[in-house]
Amino acid sequence: MSTEDTLLLHFDDEREEALRLARAAGLEAAEIERHRFPDDELRLRLPAELPANAVLFRSLHRPNEKLLELLLVARSAGRGGVRHLILVAPYLAYMRQDKAFHPGEVVSQRIVGGFLAGLFDGVITVDPHLHRISSLAEAIPVPHAVALSGAGLLADVAVARRDRPLLVGPDAESAQWVETAARRHGLDAIVCTKLRHGDREVDIALPEGAQVAGRAVVLLDDVASSGHTLARAAERLRAAGAASVDVAVTHALFAGDALEVIRAAGVGEVWSTDCIAHPSNAVHIAPMLAEALRAVLAD
Repeated sequence: MSTEDTLLLHFDDEREEALRLARAAGLEAAEIERHRFPDDELRLRLPAELPANAVLFRSLHRPNEKLLELLLVARSAGRGGVRHLILVAPYLAYMRQDKAFHPGEVVSQRIVGGFLAGLFDGVITVDPHLHRISSLAEAIPVPHAVALSGAGLLADVAVARRDRPLLVGPDAESAQWVETAARRHGLDAIVCTKLRHGDREVDIALPEGAQVAGRAVVLLDDVASSGHTLARAAERLRAAGAASVDVAVTHALFAGDALEVIRAAGVGEVWSTDCIAHPSNAVHIAPMLAEALRAVLAD
């Protein structure tokens, strides 16, 4: 495959992000027409003529209907002559449930990963929520399973706006991103401990002996959803004397009143990548995605 004979497909609600990637990767782009019937069924229409190679851009926040879209597009593209289809999903859903914690629980990572592997020859994503596996290919067994990270780009924003900030991970799961970001600029970093009581009830403890008084602190994580973990961490940091607390996340889900929750906890600025379009977006990921996509197409 090459960029010369590859078409990037996208939907109207992600036109800006998809065209940004198309420009960065040197691809032609085409929009998938979407119509919703009164009973909520979808009618999709792809270009009448398709090349042998195609890329589908779809970020999978609010994923349930989008997964059906992927099925319809991938199967139709195959019948339309596409032999190789790559999914670029800056946010990849259903990766957090990677084991059954209680009898009968569905392990969605394994099921959704297998579903995607049956539709695409490759998947490119950013900071997937993987905990107990070492690579994206274990979750999505395709020839090209590429997991990029926004941590370094967020570190660039942090050091541009704060003088030698202290990077803080709100829980053990954030350690990988905090360590990556800290190495990029030689910054100090610590990771908190989290005890979860439910989706919106958490306790946070700073590491013993953490020196945060008077420091500009940046809380860094892969995703912000309800905001409660970041809020509790911000409260602990403020109580320990932090001069300021800002938040940097790859995926700005911010469900419901999440932004209000973290603001009330003393958070100043919020920075995110545009993996999910949000007013807090401070980083364009198109150049990073384009580099990865060109490598996959060239292989």
